Amino acid sequence: MNRDGIREMLVGVRAGEIELDEALERLASLPFADVPGARVDTHRALRTGLPEVIYAPGKTVAQIEEIVGALRAAEQSVLATRVESEVADQVLASLGFGEYDAAGRLLWFGPAEVPNTGKGSIAVVCAGTSDLPVAAEAVGVASRFGNKVELLVDVGVAGLHRLLASSQVLRSARVLIVVAGMEGALPSVVGGLVDKPVIAVPTSVGYGAAFGGVAALLGMLTSCASNVTTVNIDNGFGAAYVATLINRL
Repeated sequence: MNRDGIREMLVGVRAGEIELDEALERLASLPFADVPGARVDTHRALRTGLPEVIYAPGKTVAQIEEIVGALRAAEQSVLATRVESEVADQVLASLGFGEYDAAGRLLWFGPAEVPNTGKGSIAVVCAGTSDLPVAAEAVGVASRFGNKVELLVDVGVAGLHRLLASSQVLRSARVLIVVAGMEGALPSVVGGLVDKPVIAVPTSVGYGAAFGGVAALLGMLTSCASNVTTVNIDNGFGAAYVATLINRL
């Protein structure tokens, strides 16, 4: 259960609309649930405001299904990341519900429309089309976490006029996620245009000396723009998570 669910239940107990034993039964699944191969943190949403998220690589279809079941039993929406299409097909066929975002490789078990809980918008700025899978992950996660998201695609520094044409989107966002590979210069450019936090996401896109995203990572870590901070290579999920927290402040 999340904070709103706990609060609603306690109000119901106080008003006599929910029996005390029923409330105790609902709380019995906290703080974790044991399933084969995992100890699922059903208390995380209450502690942090966001529920546990399933990282799919390395997990079997059965393990993903067990974790989804435990979180759903705790009345939580469930997000799974880095889910390949064949795994998603098997999980959805077995459970009989859920939604798959192929671009972001995300499985979602929750409401089709997530209420907006952010104070503003999150802009996801994608340098090139090859960076789009990581940007799509950031967009999908941020949307499922209750944010209004705007996506700018193919606005890298090789054609800076493309970025400047969308300056209104950049300036109006409350927090920005900038996704880039190659030399990773785009976050510094964006950081110099806005007065908001910029979360840089290096991608593994690039030729040999890009070293699978290490060149972009180092470039972003040494950015001359003071409002830029950096997450790990290809970590669109982590960027969206932090952006969500900032957007709620």
